[in-house]
Amino acid sequence: MTQHRPNILYVFADEHRWQSMGHTELPQLRTPAMDNLARQGTSFTQCISNYPVCSPHRAMLMTGAWPFDQGVVDNGIALGHDRPTIGKAFRSAGYATGYIGKWHLGGTRAEPLGFDHSQIWTNVSRHWNSCWHPADGLPIGYDGYNTTGMTDQAIDYLRRRDPGRPFLLMLSLNTPHSRFTDAPEQFLRLYPDQAALPCRGNLDLQADVHMVAGGGSSLWDIYRGYHAHVSAGDGELARLLGELDALGLSDDTVVIYTSDHGSMVGSNGHEGKRLPHAESIRVPFIIRWPGRIAPAVELDDLFGSIDIAATLCGLAGVTPPAGGAGRDLSGLILHGSRPAAGQPGADSQFIMHIAKDQASGGLSHPAPLFRGVTTGRHTWAATVEGAAVLFDNVADPLQRSNLASDPATFDLQRHLHRLTADWLARAKNPFQLPALQ
Repeated sequence: MTQHRPNILYVFADEHRWQSMGHTELPQLRTPAMDNLARQGTSFTQCISNYPVCSPHRAMLMTGAWPFDQGVVDNGIALGHDRPTIGKAFRSAGYATGYIGKWHLGGTRAEPLGFDHSQIWTNVSRHWNSCWHPADGLPIGYDGYNTTGMTDQAIDYLRRRDPGRPFLLMLSLNTPHSRFTDAPEQFLRLYPDQAALPCRGNLDLQADVHMVAGGGSSLWDIYRGYHAHVSAGDGELARLLGELDALGLSDDTVVIYTSDHGSMVGSNGHEGKRLPHAESIRVPFIIRWPGRIAPAVELDDLFGSIDIAATLCGLAGVTPPAGGAGRDLSGLILHGSRPAAGQPGADSQFIMHIAKDQASGGLSHPAPLFRGVTTGRHTWAATVEGAAVLFDNVADPLQRSNLASDPATFDLQRHLHRLTADWLARAKNPFQLPALQ
């Protein structure tokens, strides 16, 4: 019998793109836990990271507010402790709240943002020999694979929970974020060559792509290592789901697997994130609640980072944080009922890259600053310099052809330009959108 208010277990990876799972576009990839979760629940195929950078996504996740409303416009900026957050919202509603893993929102404590319990990890991109921060005292070193250590702590939290209170537990795993080539050896062995792990069609392994943070001697090393980390993270997700079963919590728990943003991993000659391309902005969002959320359903509705806070609160019957700008899509997930037509976000999602002072290489990072939209079918973005990209994601799913200079697309671009201008106004975003010719 499901309790009145569900537990929420929110697991999010770092830099895991939608295309890289066994049940999406890479069937050779070993992701059995993610694949099973998708069969048992509902998946969004158009979940968009509105700002594909770690801290900006996390601040939107916590607050449901746009970057210029809550101040986190790049990495290296702390989210103010006075902000309304989902941690505070769930705690006020009687939930036990916990946060474990990568934080990247300033400091090493999540308690000021509404979490009763936090174990924040730092130096995580090395994946090995990281450390975590207890509430008091010095950081504690961890010699093993940090994704395993974080999962161990999440399992311990589940075992020690107060059975009289529902919980919100957020687990922020660092994998498959770079460094890409230090995945556990048993997962690297799964993919000895391209026969075992075919490359994405827009990846040229012979291309001279400067991978700032990849850590590999070749694009194959990086591509293979990235996907080995995905498989390793899948193994930890399997352990978590198994623990829910062992504790008798599965029927009462909403489980979500997602990511803060994707990664190019060399596709179309690009590395990292901070780009309007699908590998950068399109992420998994799989959600399971046995008996309440339909199994084996794929939704192609647009769903953005900005919508997650309101939707999580809607699933639990919790009042969302004040000042949020996102839509509550819990009715769609639970009952198939879509929000009223015309709501911002239904026909397009805002995408952006606001600042790169804190990027790898700082201002010399090759990703341009941009604003734009994706409608699912089309992705359009304009840079500070006035250049534009336009992709037809149906006719050209690998986004190899930029249609922005094609006169046949000018009417479409005017429409997408107007949508972007509307988003800029709603998000109080001061970007000066270049005029179309």
